[in-house]
Amino acid sequence: MCGLTGKPVNHRLNGFTLIELLVVVAIIAVLVGLLIPAVQKVRDAANRMSCQNNLKQIGLALHNHHDSLGYLPAQGDYRQAGGTVYWSLFTRILPYVEQENLQKLIDFSRPISQQPEVAKKKIKLLVCPSEINDRERPDTPTFTHYPLSYGANNGTWQVMQPPAGVGDGVFMVNGYTRLTDILDGTSNTLGVAEVKTFTPYFREGANPAVGGITPPQNPTQLEPYWTASEFKTDSGHTEWVDARVHQTGFTTTFTPNRVVPHHRDGRAWDVDFNSNREGRSAILPTYAAVTSRSYHGGGVNVLLMDGSARLIRDQISLATWRAMGTRAGLDILQPVD
Repeated sequence: MCGLTGKPVNHRLNGFTLIELLVVVAIIAVLVGLLIPAVQKVRDAANRMSCQNNLKQIGLALHNHHDSLGYLPAQGDYRQAGGTVYWSLFTRILPYVEQENLQKLIDFSRPISQQPEVAKKKIKLLVCPSEINDRERPDTPTFTHYPLSYGANNGTWQVMQPPAGVGDGVFMVNGYTRLTDILDGTSNTLGVAEVKTFTPYFREGANPAVGGITPPQNPTQLEPYWTASEFKTDSGHTEWVDARVHQTGFTTTFTPNRVVPHHRDGRAWDVDFNSNREGRSAILPTYAAVTSRSYHGGGVNVLLMDGSARLIRDQISLATWRAMGTRAGLDILQPVD
């Protein structure tokens, strides 16, 4: 068809056809699908680095405490007030992490239960940026705790034998460790490792010492101790002020992120175990399987006692992991990837 000028008229409109539009949408969807994992990977890497920086600051604080007082802070002291005063080592290093004013609020001669203004305080340094449960835990209508993402090295399995400390980790109960006591070398020895907040755990079970003090080799060997235990569904590692191992510690009984399964009420739980909470008995020992866990894929961040921080892979051998957890086992370690 010709117009008035005698030239052909082009009736095609400028724009996208439906097919072209669908192609563009499909391309955008593919690009977004590629971009999201990349962004997530960058975010995870940044969180892992930030977590390691937290650990390095904790390590610096521990060393400054040692330089000032001549020893590392104790994991807890249960010899006062009938074992009801058990402030964590993290409360002892507050002045070295720019929290001196908070420590001034603490009366270390009185129980935690009498000082709610301290227990509810969030210490940002103690929470990993990847932690998905970064929130308060109400204990009573008038008392709130704040969780933490890091636990101190309480050794392999036996944490305490009243009245002495006994544990083979870096941080002792009812006693102090000096850097010169770490005979395995500070670069080979775990100081602090990641843990997950709101961890379910068993407590006050059968006494493992009855069957010998050899650490279990796999989680199924813990099950006999659970029979008469009290099960707590979500309160492990929720009290940064509490020195007891299920709150501010870990043990190397099992390798990082090893699932310790328990099935109850139609649910599968990944649990910790504390045979007898520290301070409850003047004679009964405490054994604990409190596993280091994290939300970083493939491993956990740890602080070594030389002040360095690194990622330890889940595939580390149990023997090597346990050797890293002792302060004076005199083990010869293989290189850790």
